Amino acid sequence: MISAEAPLPNGYRTQPGSRFPAGATVVPGGVNFCVFCRRATRIELLLYVPEESVEPFQVIALTGANHTYFYWHVLVEDLPLRCCYTWRAYGPLGVPQMSDEAASRKELLDPQARAVSDRFYSRSNAGQEQAVESSSLRGIVTEPLQRRADDLAIHALDDAVIYELHVGGFTRHPSSGVSHPGTFAGLVEKIPYLKSLGVTHVELLPVMAFDEQDLPGYAAARGLRNYWGYSTYGFYSAHPRYCVEPARAPQEFRECVDALHAAGIRVLLDVVFNHTSEAGKNGPVIHFKVFGNDAFYQVDRNHPQHYLDFTGCGNTVNCNHPLVTAFIVRCLEYWVRELGVDGFRFDLASVFARGEGGQLLPTPPLPWAMEASSVLARVPLIAEAWDAGGLYQVGAFPGMAWAEWNGRYRDVVRRYVRGDPGVIGEVCTCVAGSADLYQAGGRLPANSINFVTCHDGFTLSDLVSYNAKHNEANGEDNRDGSNDNLSWNCGIEGQTDNQAITRLRLRQTRNFIAILFLSRGVPMLLAGDEVLRTQLGNNNAYCQDNAISWLDWNFTADAREMLRFVRELIALRKRHASLRGRRFLTGLAAPGQTHADVAWHGEQLDAPAWCDPDARLVAFTLARLAPGEPMLHVIFNMYAEARDAAIPALDEGHWRRVVDTAAAPPADIVPEIELARVERNACRVEARSVVVLESG
Repeated sequence: MISAEAPLPNGYRTQPGSRFPAGATVVPGGVNFCVFCRRATRIELLLYVPEESVEPFQVIALTGANHTYFYWHVLVEDLPLRCCYTWRAYGPLGVPQMSDEAASRKELLDPQARAVSDRFYSRSNAGQEQAVESSSLRGIVTEPLQRRADDLAIHALDDAVIYELHVGGFTRHPSSGVSHPGTFAGLVEKIPYLKSLGVTHVELLPVMAFDEQDLPGYAAARGLRNYWGYSTYGFYSAHPRYCVEPARAPQEFRECVDALHAAGIRVLLDVVFNHTSEAGKNGPVIHFKVFGNDAFYQVDRNHPQHYLDFTGCGNTVNCNHPLVTAFIVRCLEYWVRELGVDGFRFDLASVFARGEGGQLLPTPPLPWAMEASSVLARVPLIAEAWDAGGLYQVGAFPGMAWAEWNGRYRDVVRRYVRGDPGVIGEVCTCVAGSADLYQAGGRLPANSINFVTCHDGFTLSDLVSYNAKHNEANGEDNRDGSNDNLSWNCGIEGQTDNQAITRLRLRQTRNFIAILFLSRGVPMLLAGDEVLRTQLGNNNAYCQDNAISWLDWNFTADAREMLRFVRELIALRKRHASLRGRRFLTGLAAPGQTHADVAWHGEQLDAPAWCDPDARLVAFTLARLAPGEPMLHVIFNMYAEARDAAIPALDEGHWRRVVDTAAAPPADIVPEIELARVERNACRVEARSVVVLESG
């Protein structure tokens, strides 16, 4: 392997190469290229050096010696690193939107490229039938990574605190103060902040290479771009814009993962295998439409020109086709084995349960193939257990150990905190780990990923500040985004100088955070909620790569107090094994214990108002699980007025107040050494507040 930037005068010599492995792989003597293309009768490999080159310096025609089954392969001797490449295919390609002759003029991205250059890419040109020069995405030959040693441990989520963040938006604001804003390197500079917050896992919004140009024309006309990243085209490559040098994409991502691991923080990836950036019939031609359209995508068998769309994005990946299942599993294994990823969250994962015609499969191959993988069986797999076609599987996602984003938890807690009546029973079920969803199937509390907010929807601050969405900046006259937010503005819509409203909103944000971290299951916190980040009422900021979405590091006084509250609440959760118990609560005493693991109460002891449609107060007592651990007594009061709630007697010691969301900071939560003793046999709980007592 040589490192010269200039190609040889007559191009590089070639050998037939091998169909293993797929992609561009540095091997002794050169680089082996391999791509799958089922229908092609002829394939060409186009090579570019340097990256800025408009024309290829060498076009290699693959012959019969380069063709094994449906794979096309060639070894290019002594090819330099950072060489860019594309593929071109000829034959009865069957691309729905254009003739075979037009499709053969398209330069195609290697789906397994380890790094991608989008320097010349034009989404609109890639969808046109006529040839457009230099409008394609290109793979980049990268330096091979040293493969990580296999980790044989099983990484459960029992003690996890997940922090969902956007790699770009986390440091892109000028106030971030990092050397390379919006990159993996920028995230590395903020690791001390993450460590001080106390989170155990970061869940990164899509970092596989995605199409920033994939958005409606009205949004593109405003100069907006696809920000969230749910439009993948490079499944083996980190997104080029998140890299300082895109040609070092694997190295830069791996360096970020290694730095997070060194700080004791694990890395989960939000991945998109339900659809691709090629969209529907009129979308761009990037790779799969030529390489294997009828295998990779779900198409209408009676009308093969039409794509089935259960994702709302124009196409649906045919996940349970054997070739596609293998592609997805091997891709995920690559991110774990070579890049160090600790688990995955799957966007619109209910697509994985659909057969080739979209029908629901009782035992879909893909979810089980992931669990059968010796690599993936050891890392968390988290499903967003619904899709845009109406399939909703929360509590019923196929497989054994799959965790799920618990959308029901989100909705119940939102309704309760805004003051809806008649939800006390549901609240208790959710706080106890959602046993009604998971216990019968042999699953555990950790299978429930509890959240109140996520990237999709209102931020926490906006949840208590807006009754309705305000998405005008997206360019669709506020028609996009959900209308069902279960929010409450506390009396005034949007920003206000009214101090009474502001104080109530701050209390409500603390209520949400307190309930989240006092619940069994795995809490997930949206990045920026701990400092009251606002999107000004935009609940669908998918296209807002600007200050609407970025984290502003100039924290206000209220933001700093909220940050302290969240840090202390995470620390409280870590002190109490009873909040993180691996098993569901039973209401019975464990062997060797004198107290039931949980006792439920209302305003009177042992009298929870589960069936009272007007009740808004509930309390529960948790027994210790670990030696020396204090007991906890928790009271939620979402009445609009204060209430007195009875508290149980202790065998010895006293109850001490550790959390009171109605108290002015810093009395809203106090460290262990500053516990406030409670002398009475009843506790005053202010309106719309959460109180936590600790025995001592």
